[in-house]
Amino acid sequence: MLLAIAVCPLRIPHWWEANRNKAIVSGALGLPVLAVYGVRHPATLLHTGLDYISFIVLLAGLFTVSGGILLRGDLVATPATNTGFLALGGVLASLVGTTGASMLLVRPLLQTNSERTRVKHTVIFFIFVVSNVGGMLTPLGDPPLFLGYLAGVPFTWTLQLWPQWTLMMAVLLGTYFVCDSVQFAREPLAALQHDRSRVTPLRIHGGLNALWLAGVVVAVALLPAPWREVAIVALAGLSLRLTPSRIRRDNGFSAGPMVEVAVLFAGIFATMIPALDLLRLRGGELGVRTPWQFFWAAGALSSFLDNAPTYLTFLALGQGLRLPAEVVGVPGSILAAISVGAVAMGANTYIGNAPNFMVKAIAEEAGVKMPSFFGYMIYSGAILLPLFVVVTLVFFR
Repeated sequence: MLLAIAVCPLRIPHWWEANRNKAIVSGALGLPVLAVYGVRHPATLLHTGLDYISFIVLLAGLFTVSGGILLRGDLVATPATNTGFLALGGVLASLVGTTGASMLLVRPLLQTNSERTRVKHTVIFFIFVVSNVGGMLTPLGDPPLFLGYLAGVPFTWTLQLWPQWTLMMAVLLGTYFVCDSVQFAREPLAALQHDRSRVTPLRIHGGLNALWLAGVVVAVALLPAPWREVAIVALAGLSLRLTPSRIRRDNGFSAGPMVEVAVLFAGIFATMIPALDLLRLRGGELGVRTPWQFFWAAGALSSFLDNAPTYLTFLALGQGLRLPAEVVGVPGSILAAISVGAVAMGANTYIGNAPNFMVKAIAEEAGVKMPSFFGYMIYSGAILLPLFVVVTLVFFR
């Protein structure tokens, strides 16, 4: 499944564009797993199916509601302006989730940069900061942390991750500012003049959706399944019903990116079942016992598998070590390593976290030529891996 996502856009790009064809690949690769587990382990299959439904309902709800909020305007796309967008998104990600913050800000960021010719690096850093690292401070920020909250981690515990969040945010924002300053200096003079001639103040339209967005956050924080999913669907329905169609039209809102995510993650959720089972059964043989090992092991798998079940798997592995426990049967240092690794290293690939693919799809709809699967990994490897080494040395030795 991962190989198809990586290779098909390069080898058969026109065929791969259709979500129907992505569904064919997901079905062909996922059905054998469904057949085996349907006979031998139906409970596991049912549990995974319910997790997938909750996952997609939450993403679709945030996608729909935030898609009804339109930030109109066109600021001068200077490095300072773009860095401000990323910083704001990094803060919002912990309040409304990485998906909500990404969907709320990616379109106005693209509009602000529409006159510039060098935009790809801005979208890549947006994925790093807003779609991943920013959502580290609350259980609402990223699905792994929410699952940890459901497993008994206190709601406010993740606030203890502020030192790691602060370090990574500062490094990424500083690196982006330098990178964008270099790219800004290389912009054609005509593009910069055109950008300055089209400045209009930012204005918010569809502000009622902020109420529905807050409702989604409250539902995620307080309601159990299935009432949580019912509430999210109802709030998304209210958003669709009460938001003027012109707002979504002007926002460039379409179901395409969400359908793409739903189709691809259906295949990923199915095909990862045996991989995660193998990890649960044989994970003790990995020799993972120290915080730095948990940080890199959980992070590496979160780069290629969904980071939510990966988080739970390593949480169970940590509980099995029988070490002096501080939180839900796990030492606090190990829980921090699992949490930071699962959230931050989801930025390593397009499939590490669902908003990554959604932002990529929206950027491509706006005409930005995004790197391929492996091309993106060149950027993440060059920028993120050295940062993770620093995080290891500072926090998880």
